[in-house]
Amino acid sequence: MKTALSIAGSDSSGGAGIQADLKTMAMNGVYGMSAVTALVAQNTTGVRGILEVSPQFLEEQLDAVFEDIFPDAVKIGMVASAGLVEAIAGRLRFHRAGNIVVDPVMVATSGSALMKTDAVEALTRELFPLAALATPNIPEGEVLSGMSIRSREDMERAAKKISADFSCPVLLKGGHALCDADDLLCAQGELNWFHGERIDTPNTHGTGCTLSSAIAANLAKGFSLEESVRRAKEYISGALAAGLDLGQGAGPMDHIFDLTSRFAQEA
Repeated sequence: MKTALSIAGSDSSGGAGIQADLKTMAMNGVYGMSAVTALVAQNTTGVRGILEVSPQFLEEQLDAVFEDIFPDAVKIGMVASAGLVEAIAGRLRFHRAGNIVVDPVMVATSGSALMKTDAVEALTRELFPLAALATPNIPEGEVLSGMSIRSREDMERAAKKISADFSCPVLLKGGHALCDADDLLCAQGELNWFHGERIDTPNTHGTGCTLSSAIAANLAKGFSLEESVRRAKEYISGALAAGLDLGQGAGPMDHIFDLTSRFAQEA
């Protein structure tokens, strides 16, 4: 069985972060593992507190995984500080990790900030060059490119700039009222649009985490970058369309919408 590692924060409501990643990896057919960067007290209405782990303890988690069950792919999500970014980069280089997907989680769906300013610079300097793919959304793309993104043409210019500036393929995600659910892949200077159906739901908590971990899972299984993105988008569309409605804010999607095991049957 192929394996994947999520390096991210914990979400106590289960809709994003490590919890979303592990459910997504399982549903996409790989064995998921985790290294927790922070404990996040949050629910569908917002973030209440963040307790970071130390860089040393994060390194211990990473070594424990790599020295025993080497991951076929790595997904990196919320990393709030520069020290943690540098710890991750150092251990990934040491262990020669591959198929690294970086989701630059800067702001939660609820609007709460999740990354310190110094961490953004460290992320682009240390982790982007190691990445098989970075997956910013529109607001994150504006920060990374230094550009205002208001159209498809803006997305194309921004994706090219981010990819060139930080030496990695980029999937610039639409949504955020722009281009419906169409995402743009820029790899080696080539642009490839992935069209998706916009699903009318307020329950989008954890969509970025879910998409990036689904891409990592498919890379782990040996699919090409383009096919991994296509399969991940199909999965997330199904999870959103399932219509799960939990919580009083931006609720989670149904990660296990396609679970048909008899053990999943209700009484």
